[in-house]
Amino acid sequence: MSQLKSKQEFEALLNYLNEDLGCDLTVYKRPSLVRRFEHRMQELEIGDYTDYLEYLKNHPQECVPLLNTILINFSSFFRDRDSWDYLANAIIPEIITSKQPGEQIRVWSAGCASGQETYTIAILLAEMLGIDQYLERVQIFATDVDKDALLQAHRGSYNELEIVGIDDKILSKYFDKKFENNEQRYIINSKLRRKIIFGRHDLALDAPMSKIDLLVCRNVLIYLNSEIQAGVIVRFHFALNDNGVLFLGSAESLLNSQNIFNLISIKHRIFAKAYNLTLQQHLLIRPTTRQKKKAMMNTLTDETQIWKTAFLASAFPQIAVDCKSRLLLANEQAQTLFGLNNSDLLKRVQELKIGRLLLLINFWSFNELKCNPRSTSFKPVEWVTDGNKIYFDIYITPILTQSGAILGANLTFINVTSYTELQHEIKCSNSEITKLTQKLQLVKVVLNTTINQLESTQQELDSAYQEIDFRNELL
Repeated sequence: MSQLKSKQEFEALLNYLNEDLGCDLTVYKRPSLVRRFEHRMQELEIGDYTDYLEYLKNHPQECVPLLNTILINFSSFFRDRDSWDYLANAIIPEIITSKQPGEQIRVWSAGCASGQETYTIAILLAEMLGIDQYLERVQIFATDVDKDALLQAHRGSYNELEIVGIDDKILSKYFDKKFENNEQRYIINSKLRRKIIFGRHDLALDAPMSKIDLLVCRNVLIYLNSEIQAGVIVRFHFALNDNGVLFLGSAESLLNSQNIFNLISIKHRIFAKAYNLTLQQHLLIRPTTRQKKKAMMNTLTDETQIWKTAFLASAFPQIAVDCKSRLLLANEQAQTLFGLNNSDLLKRVQELKIGRLLLLINFWSFNELKCNPRSTSFKPVEWVTDGNKIYFDIYITPILTQSGAILGANLTFINVTSYTELQHEIKCSNSEITKLTQKLQLVKVVLNTTINQLESTQQELDSAYQEIDFRNELL
């Protein structure tokens, strides 16, 4: 079989897995994939990719053992012990010290496999904080793309070979012994497991976690191709707090991402978050789905203009729409405010909750923007929802290509309810002051009139007294 034909047949096999079985393996490095496919094919005594493709079509359940072969879930407790000791002695104490008393510590164990590394982190934190503080302050997210591995990790049950490397003191403190299926098992203590949330997550497709203090992802990146690696690394940057730390495997490095991570220890593969993401890197953060991937992919130039206008360093709710009023992007603030999620992408905004607000400013036509592509605003716009009145200043900015053609628009929503209500109160107060001033002026007029009358009366009295005095002198 020629090399070209073999390559084509292998790609056809990957396409079938992706499009028909929803199993996207295209993100993994081809040499690693080929070796593991061939290993599985040898177990089944299948000679070429075409025959294996036919076997998959007739036996769709084969996808499970295939994934188990490809996604090698090898892990162990305190793997690369020196690195874990460095993390325990130099990194975790700094994370704890940087927090306020009682403040939560968030950890993400990405690619957790069968859970050993996740529980290793939990043990270290429980040792540092004490079990009570651990239960009160720690939250660990453990994710993997392999459902079977996640199920095993969630059980937290290991045999004697799998707990090699754990000293007796830690073993007795955080594991319970149980005899199952004619073998001794070691079960993670339920208190330790209580603070861990397990969930399926595809690093190449799904949105990253957020506000993470320590992100552990060891020996996962080495299986991803360079393009996918770049996206995952940027998402890790997004996931971490400003002082967050990334802990990789011994065979991994971030030499091509030095601009977004600072090196703490090359020996132990520990990195600190830096602060200078480029605009192109921001584009790699946005989650998508296989079904919408092609529909949502515009050219890099178009995407860059949208992100540049809509999302860069914004503290306000923002959305971006195309020329057909379809929702392209929504930042976290807008998603929360208007109840948006990924399933709303590419829907016309008229169909969404936010459409009721935009109807108030007649935002359905781009003709004016096309004729006069300049920013405009509406101040304030009253929005009644659930019996409450909210006032927004809405700023609309056209999104243009470098040649000046309009792509869509960015909408920014600034809540000015307090300011608007204060203005109303000031207006009412000014009205009352005006009325009081008018009353005061009237009182002054009446008072002046009264004073004048009194002065006139006084003059008459003075004249009368003078006349009396004159007559008395005559007498």
